[in-house]
Amino acid sequence: MSKQSNYHEVIGDLFSSQQALAHCVSEDFNMGKGIAKQFRDNFGHVEELKSAKVKVGGVAIMKTSERYLYYMVTKEKYWGKPTLETLKLSLQSVKKHMDQHQITELSMPCIGCGLDKLKWTDVSKIIQEVFFDKTITIYKLS
Repeated sequence: MSKQSNYHEVIGDLFSSQQALAHCVSEDFNMGKGIAKQFRDNFGHVEELKSAKVKVGGVAIMKTSERYLYYMVTKEKYWGKPTLETLKLSLQSVKKHMDQHQITELSMPCIGCGLDKLKWTDVSKIIQEVFFDKTITIYKLS
């Protein structure tokens, strides 16, 4: 039961969004490539996030003065690959936190599809299922 009107894909810079942000990381928080590196460079606090000891399927959460940042732990090691199941578990963890904090909008990149090699058609379907009652904006590169 997805509400298509609440799900948008746009071309642009994810970091220009004013909404809460989410992306995928590994349990070891080695954020050396891709969008994860940009999160590390823009927001820091890697040791603090790592110290939370979040396991696969969970989410590490950082609150800035403007918004929440969700670091979805979808795999154990940076060189590993997530599954659709671990991705869905992490998305559900984000949804739970959003519900608890009355957050209705979330922006994210095409998670799981760059370095992680999942198929966007599968991932976007899961995102729409999990966040059926939220406004989700997916930022794609041009």
